[in-house]
Amino acid sequence: MTRRRPQDLDTAAKDQPLRDDIRLLGRLLGEVIREQEGRESYELVERIRQLSVAWRRAQDAAAGRQIDKLLKSLSNDQAVMVIRAFSYFSHLANIAEDRHHVRRREHHEREGHRQPGQLAWSFDQLHEAGVRPTEVVALLKRAYIAPVLTAHPTEVQRKSILDAERAVAELIATREHLATPRELQRNEDHLRARVTQLWQTRMLRYSKLTVADEIENALSYYPATFLREIPRLYEELGEHLPGAGAELPAFLRMGHWIGGDRDGNPNVGAGTIRQALKRQCEVALRHYLTELHALGAELSMSLRLTGVTPAMEQFMARSADHNPHRDDEPYRRALTGMYARLAASLHALTGTEALRHAVVPQDPYSDAEAFLADLQVIADSLRAHHAQALIAQRLAPLMRAVQVFGFHLATLDLRQSSDQHEAVVAELLAVARIEAAYGELDEMQRRALLLRLLQEARPLRVVGATYSERTQGELAVFEAALQAQQQFGRDAIRHYIISHTESVSDLLEVLLLAKEFGLMRGSLGQSGARCSLIVSPLFETIADLREASPIMRSFYALPGVRELVAASGNEQDVMLGYSDSNKDGGTFTSNWELYRAELALVELFDELQGPRLRLFHGRGGTVGRGGGPSYQAILAQPPGTVNGQIRLTEQGEVIASKYAHPEIGRRNLETLVAATLEASLLHPTQSAPKAFLDAAQQLSDASFGAYRALVYETPGFADYFFSATPIREIAELNIGSRPAKRPGSGGGAKAIEGLRAIPWGFSWGQSRVALPGWCGFGSGVAAFLAEDPAKRLALLRKMHKQWPFFRTLLSNLDMVLAKTDLQLAARYVDLVEDKKLGKRIFAAICAEYEATAQALSQITGESDRLAANPSLARSIAHRFPYIEPLNHLQVELMRRYRGLQPGEREEQLERLQRGIHLSINGIAAALRNTG
Repeated sequence: MTRRRPQDLDTAAKDQPLRDDIRLLGRLLGEVIREQEGRESYELVERIRQLSVAWRRAQDAAAGRQIDKLLKSLSNDQAVMVIRAFSYFSHLANIAEDRHHVRRREHHEREGHRQPGQLAWSFDQLHEAGVRPTEVVALLKRAYIAPVLTAHPTEVQRKSILDAERAVAELIATREHLATPRELQRNEDHLRARVTQLWQTRMLRYSKLTVADEIENALSYYPATFLREIPRLYEELGEHLPGAGAELPAFLRMGHWIGGDRDGNPNVGAGTIRQALKRQCEVALRHYLTELHALGAELSMSLRLTGVTPAMEQFMARSADHNPHRDDEPYRRALTGMYARLAASLHALTGTEALRHAVVPQDPYSDAEAFLADLQVIADSLRAHHAQALIAQRLAPLMRAVQVFGFHLATLDLRQSSDQHEAVVAELLAVARIEAAYGELDEMQRRALLLRLLQEARPLRVVGATYSERTQGELAVFEAALQAQQQFGRDAIRHYIISHTESVSDLLEVLLLAKEFGLMRGSLGQSGARCSLIVSPLFETIADLREASPIMRSFYALPGVRELVAASGNEQDVMLGYSDSNKDGGTFTSNWELYRAELALVELFDELQGPRLRLFHGRGGTVGRGGGPSYQAILAQPPGTVNGQIRLTEQGEVIASKYAHPEIGRRNLETLVAATLEASLLHPTQSAPKAFLDAAQQLSDASFGAYRALVYETPGFADYFFSATPIREIAELNIGSRPAKRPGSGGGAKAIEGLRAIPWGFSWGQSRVALPGWCGFGSGVAAFLAEDPAKRLALLRKMHKQWPFFRTLLSNLDMVLAKTDLQLAARYVDLVEDKKLGKRIFAAICAEYEATAQALSQITGESDRLAANPSLARSIAHRFPYIEPLNHLQVELMRRYRGLQPGEREEQLERLQRGIHLSINGIAAALRNTG
């Protein structure tokens, strides 16, 4: 018998609570299945689980044959039941893991152990580097950090499921503090009730997800997580900056695309913009009303026992509350009046009513600043009369929430494709008889015309003219944006993102449309001209990224542009797309071209010495779409590119995994702030050595060639992809309001080019290939090492040790290779009708995978995957044997579904679709970052 090493025993002891939680939840799920579905069903699930574990751990061919035989013998109803069982086990295991992360974090904090990603760690590093607190405060006063929630067709969770799982998470967390058998049993009974609820709640939507549904899903994270945890994060930051905490501006804010992202989504328009902002406002104001009501209970002080400031005395006298029972209770009178005013604001802005009325709603607040000013009067009075202790608990967090969320909750971005703007401008110019064929003008002619129109005062729209439905819809969006800023404040809509930016005229077209509706005031080049939108180009493909700096240089060289930006806040956002650049050129080339584009943009804006550059990172859940740990990703940014300014998208099921649990949500937000501080104040400002940059370029060139050769130039690759992944079935799943394909997608390589990057990556993740996250790197390294291998390998190893960009990229590669499972992927090859094609393409994929794994081991010196990340390695080891039955069943049901003949029973079709879609849900939840 082998003896465990001491560190293994220590790890086992640390993870024992996790195993206990998983066993408890697994047992309860099993009991529910036995009760709801019968003993035979329970035993069937157990048999499949045992065979899957045996197949995985012993590579037992006999177990594999038994799995095949057993799965093929299942009826459609049995298959659906088994998929539900393993899917819910994955969901419950996620909850247990999340709780264990919090548990270990709390343990380290009690022991005084600080870890990367914590503010405490960051401030230790800053102190050791000699960075003074005043420098930190100065950075934060100009900083802007914003996670931006987006809706994309990988978010497979229903809100009903998320709510039930939050309840399970709370019960698991509470369980650790229970002492008596009776309390533990009551807790277990409550857990059983929630597991029963989950089992009897459908995972899938039977109707297509609407934009309104997506808005509600995003807003569900605010009451428990963002509205409460962001103020706590500011409080923690203040503890590290004594005396400056209350003075820190609201640099950490939330952003949304949901309701404003029109690129490729015909369901988004002016109506969804209004709907999104009304619902956002309602969520914010209802939170404030709840807190005001609670403050009224807490601030019960009497004038017979304490005094108030003159300002507070005047405030109390203005209150609409004349209840004689509160004559001597100044704060309650003031708060009752504030509640009435805020309730009136709620009605005026959203058309909804507050839940309670001590005084009739009246005199609505004009804006959030007026509401905050009243809260400040109360805080000043409490502080002046020895009631400081009453501020921190509720009043201070409420004030911080108002500073951060205002009356708009989150900034709603607007996004549209550049070709849509071009079409609208062309129609406006044609109807106005200014230019009949705008689309035929070359770039320089367009610039000259657009500049002339931006310098004129007259509008373009012709009164009484009839415009196309598309033009009317696009113009309505700009009108809605103006109304939103007037209603909810300028922060309600700040950014206008232009997808597929390929020229300077793409930016000028949006400025012209903004000018048409008063979002840009004044004429370009004239004193006082300003724009209330930050016009933000999005560079997505490899070619676009290479043109990012030249386009922005030409834009700022135009007469009047620098003055306009300076008068409008002196901010310039540039968005960089990770998804399309990866699908276009592979993971290494995508990351390298992003790195180069960032360096070039920083160099340009340093030259301009004026506008403040803020990069907006369009990251997805998967490594292939820019995913991976945010802390390392921010620290790996090129020198000078962060500087306190960063926005990044949060997409797909990653939103749920990061923010569904309040404590984990706060830790993830803390990580963003900590990484931004370190990247801005600690990292070197000098570029990486030239040898590193040259080597990366050579690796990129070779990787790009290998990736393009496999994905776009291999005959039959597109046919293989559409057969050996569940892309067809994903397109049918009601998991997003946006179509999976762009209009006009053809066949072959064109079909891949027309496919959106999100379902592209999602499909490869489902089939356990995860190709976008690693493809091309192995061939790139092999080509690089072909000449003088010893010297070049030494250089790559040096880059891994000394260059954060390269080290983080390899760490992400390591993670995605660990989650790739070619044994399972091989089962999907059987779905390809052309067997020779299937074997040929899969052999090429396997060869590239092996080359990548070998290259990674050569450079890092680690033959085992995730050797540097043992916690994730343990998570995968525990989790994957329970995911595999979902993949086995997905393949089997896809085989049946695709083999259905015309005229077969509708009920059979529905059952098969449901089973496949449930397996997609379960695998996505289990892998956690497949979207």
